[in-house]
Amino acid sequence: MPDLSAFPITARWPARHPERIQLYSLNTPNGVKVSIMLEETGLPYEPHLVDIMRDENKTAEFLSLNPNGKIPAIIDPDGPGGEPIGMFESGAILLYLAEKSGMFLSTAPALRWETIQWLFFQMASIGPIFGQVGFFHKFGGREYEDKRPLRRYVDESRRLLGVLEARLDERPWLMGEDYSIADIATLGWVRNLVDFYGARDLVHFDELINVPVWLERGLARPAVQRGLQVPGRG
Repeated sequence: MPDLSAFPITARWPARHPERIQLYSLNTPNGVKVSIMLEETGLPYEPHLVDIMRDENKTAEFLSLNPNGKIPAIIDPDGPGGEPIGMFESGAILLYLAEKSGMFLSTAPALRWETIQWLFFQMASIGPIFGQVGFFHKFGGREYEDKRPLRRYVDESRRLLGVLEARLDERPWLMGEDYSIADIATLGWVRNLVDFYGARDLVHFDELINVPVWLERGLARPAVQRGLQVPGRG
């Protein structure tokens, strides 16, 4: 049985199944990237809810695994060389799990790097910009009298959706015929933008053709449906 006692986070969130990947997360757009990936690959895992609304991500135990204090994070008891490894940053975790499972990331060098660049497109653009729309439209920023910040992020979100729209022209997935970590990373953010953030009309989502079809196709996957609920608050 793997010994995870070297990871202080396990004192606050004990592992009942230490032989499985330990997931510390919440089903936010960033969090569900990893839970969807774990569901898609079938890798055994044990989820632990980290309630960011109660600042559990700022506790010493969580910061011992991710000093940046953001979900998700994982411990793989069977890491490189058979030794446990802790990881944070959702994009890095997706790459790690893709290599571990041999799934959703091509081994062909050119296609592999093309996939990685679309993963980084989500990390660098889709997530940060859509998240700002959420803040200024749904959360604290909606009270701001100055609506220029909201307008700026709405306009940029529309532009980014246009990039996705063009990319998905005559493609079922971002990489063509093959569903990949680029799709897994992006689905939750587009879903959140139009549903949870309530920005569907703001970004003119229904004027798009390819992105809504891609989103519906992705959300119909059983593993995606399961992953979107993990870890939930119950």
